[in-house]
Amino acid sequence: MKRWLLIAGRLGIAVIFLYAGIAKVREPWLQFAVSIESFKMVPESWLEPIARILPWCEIALAIALLPGILARWFSSILTGMLAFFLFIGIRAYAKGLAVDCGCFGSGGGAIDAKWFVEHAAMLALGLAVTAGEFFSRGTSLSRSSDASPL
Repeated sequence: MKRWLLIAGRLGIAVIFLYAGIAKVREPWLQFAVSIESFKMVPESWLEPIARILPWCEIALAIALLPGILARWFSSILTGMLAFFLFIGIRAYAKGLAVDCGCFGSGGGAIDAKWFVEHAAMLALGLAVTAGEFFSRGTSLSRSSDASPL
């Protein structure tokens, strides 16, 4: 049962990042760059590289998470990204910035209570998957080392 929950969680995180990455790749990179700029976090010279590379990284990491090979590390990276995205959303909200999050392509809407709930839930799922990957791998390794060879 726990294994199926872990697989479902991994699938959920992968689908979120696949959808987000594909939505951004389908639009001109300049639209995502405008969303990034609205957060006032990076210098202007970084906007184009981030807008062009981040969606492909999201897609690649999501695909890498699916088979479960090195899943603890890929889920850690994706969870770190979710934590960072939540942090920059909190920062933008605290500064009173009017931003288009750009999370799932342009026109995603402003950062409001719904946005915080969604991102907190995604982060909680990421933390659960990452913890599950680390703890399940540790126990399965110890079980396999206890087995006697035939």
